[in-house]
Amino acid sequence: MSVVGIDVGFQNCYIAVARSGGIETIANEYSDRCTPACVSLASKNRMIGNAAKSQVITNFKNTVHGFKKFHGRAFDDPFVQAEKPKLPYGLHKLANGNTGIKVRYLDEDKVFTVEQITGMLLTKLKETSESALKKPVVDCVISVPSFFTDAERRSVFDATQIAGLNCLRLINDTTAVALAYGIYKQDLPTPEERPRNVVFVDMGHSSFQVSITAFNKGKLKVLATAFDLYLGGRNFDEALVDYFCEEFKGKYKLNVRDNPRALLRLHQECEKLKKLMSANSSDLPLNIECFMNDIDVSSRMNRGQFEDMCSQYLMRVEMPLKSALEQSKLSRDDIYAVEIVGGATRIPAIKERIAKFFCKDVSTTLNADEAVARGCALQCAILSPAFKVREFSITDVVPFPITLRWKTPTEDGLGECEVFSKNHAAPFSKVITFHKKEPFDLEAFYSSPQDLPYPDHRIGCFSVQNVAPQPDGDSSKVKVKVRVNVHGIFSVSSASLIEKQKGEGEDMQIDSEPLVQNEGRLKISNTLLEKNGWFSGFRIQEGASGEKQDPAAGASKPKVKVKSVDLPILANNIRQLDSDVLNNFVDYERQMIVQDKLVKELNDAKNAVEEYVYDLRDKLCGIYEKYITEEDGNRLTLMLEDTENWLYEDGEDQPKQVYEEKLDALKRLGQPIQDRHREHEDRPRAFEELGKKLQLYMKFDERYLHLSAEEMSTVEKCVNESMGWMNSKMNAQSKLAITQDPVVKVADIIAKIQELDNVCNPVMNRPKPTVEEAPEVNDQNSGAHNGPTAKQGAEGKADAKGSQQTKPGAKEMEVD
Repeated sequence: MSVVGIDVGFQNCYIAVARSGGIETIANEYSDRCTPACVSLASKNRMIGNAAKSQVITNFKNTVHGFKKFHGRAFDDPFVQAEKPKLPYGLHKLANGNTGIKVRYLDEDKVFTVEQITGMLLTKLKETSESALKKPVVDCVISVPSFFTDAERRSVFDATQIAGLNCLRLINDTTAVALAYGIYKQDLPTPEERPRNVVFVDMGHSSFQVSITAFNKGKLKVLATAFDLYLGGRNFDEALVDYFCEEFKGKYKLNVRDNPRALLRLHQECEKLKKLMSANSSDLPLNIECFMNDIDVSSRMNRGQFEDMCSQYLMRVEMPLKSALEQSKLSRDDIYAVEIVGGATRIPAIKERIAKFFCKDVSTTLNADEAVARGCALQCAILSPAFKVREFSITDVVPFPITLRWKTPTEDGLGECEVFSKNHAAPFSKVITFHKKEPFDLEAFYSSPQDLPYPDHRIGCFSVQNVAPQPDGDSSKVKVKVRVNVHGIFSVSSASLIEKQKGEGEDMQIDSEPLVQNEGRLKISNTLLEKNGWFSGFRIQEGASGEKQDPAAGASKPKVKVKSVDLPILANNIRQLDSDVLNNFVDYERQMIVQDKLVKELNDAKNAVEEYVYDLRDKLCGIYEKYITEEDGNRLTLMLEDTENWLYEDGEDQPKQVYEEKLDALKRLGQPIQDRHREHEDRPRAFEELGKKLQLYMKFDERYLHLSAEEMSTVEKCVNESMGWMNSKMNAQSKLAITQDPVVKVADIIAKIQELDNVCNPVMNRPKPTVEEAPEVNDQNSGAHNGPTAKQGAEGKADAKGSQQTKPGAKEMEVD
């Protein structure tokens, strides 16, 4: 079973796998451990990863990148509208209001959802994993930013299903980094001791995340998280782009923003320049040839200028650090270390500000690019039954407070309560007890929209069905279980109605679900509803699980049986894909995979013809020249030239079978030449090997005296026949020109060697028998046993003179 962790970044992706007793970051077909988060759509197929990135300039309208933050967002979302002018490809409003991506695929205008585009990327990462592991990949753990909302997480989860992956967990980026950091530490404090608090700072290409985590032996607990959704490496790139756009406008009279292709090239060069300035403080050049209108442009920049230009972004670094520290209720002295990851943390000015805030040097013990993927792979190994991993529990947090609101059709008022506060432990379940006579609706939403980096604070609506009053007309007790699962997704996981049944029996305590660790209970009554207003008050009993106490508990009452009946729940989550739509996307992804495979096979067939033409033409003027007549050589050269011209004209777009037929036609003429060359090179060595074998089997000395005459005759006959065959073939071959097909092939010589070995080896390598194995000596005249046995003859010399030994296998005789 495979164990894979995937870090799907805004700009790049990394894959880590658990194997050989450790975690390894694997490389793709380009030997690059980093795969660009790019998908390029074309007239025949898709290109994903490195191949797609090479199309960013040439096919910019159909090459999709920077789509990660469109998950779960509406087309009218302010963030989407702000990003739209910056993108070279088009966005489209879908029927459900979500953001679609408009491109041209298979010569048709297509609109893909963000889930589909991410599914394509994950398909590529899955293929890369399978290529490295040499086995199918299904189970995985995928990272998401800690600030992703419910809708965004559901969108990513749907993308994993489109790609055919079984996502065991969506894990927060900083939590994955914390796991990669802590699981290898041997000196963590015991559970009874004070925990070790470590700050993890992750600044990638598009966002800035901070988390503070407490470590004890065998566990980690996230205490607080903070973020800046719009601060990352690309802000610094854009600052450089803005600067050079203005400079080139004045210096070269070029309006760069009017040319998307030139703007993309400038973005690429500015990103390279930013990385160079992180390692060098001197003036560095920026040169782009044929930038626009066949004009070469050049400029210079140094780190000091760059930091002054980006001061507004550097000032924003401190705010998330301060927020996380305040939420954790820790002081700077309580912080053991500050670990930084993410590409943008390599900028010296950012390192300085982080170190200055915490009053300690930042630590770079983790791989800045691969730490998230490695943490994902570790989490997958922990969840997989195929791997035995050190016990290590993970407690994450709910990033935003979640409130539940409820109402029934006949009620005028509403009730609500906060079920999960900010930084509440997750995964976590709570049970809420309602007293209802009819079905009711539950609406979940984030209760602090001002802190939410998302315009819609709703999570979803859940309708609890089949609620009815008790037989005596009283309200029924309904227990509803709400949960934030391992993916960080909120759900109303179950609902049950407690029915009273009169009869003999003892009182029963009913729990609608097994008691599990970190299970909380919320007992709420709706008797305090305020008409035409909000819920004014309620009573929360943490851990309450029994029945409501009657004031007259001491009085005698009939014993009542109760039973739990599961109730159906209709869920309507915000921006959730319908199951039918999701299934259609899965089927369409499979069709696109088949199409990509067909195109690859077609290209391979075409490339095989082209490669054969170039290879054979070069060798006809080289090593193959003496193996073909001048007439045949001219004819074959002309055929190769015609095929080359055909490839770039009529043969540019042909079915796979046509290319295969062309290759076969060329090989019918070219293969005999190749065979003659190979035979001429290998034949002397084969004959030499056969000659050595013949010499070996012709040697008969005292080592072979134990062989019978019949056996010796068999060997001699086989050797003579083989020698005659070899001499005849060598003589016949010597009479042929080098341009003619050989009379004997290397394969024939090898077969003759094998035939010789099969006959001679068993005979000549038969071991000489020991003396004890020889038969007893009998008198040939009388048939009586008169002489010593073979054993006796071995122990002492015979007394009779002239005694002699016969060959093994023959009988011994006494001679007077």
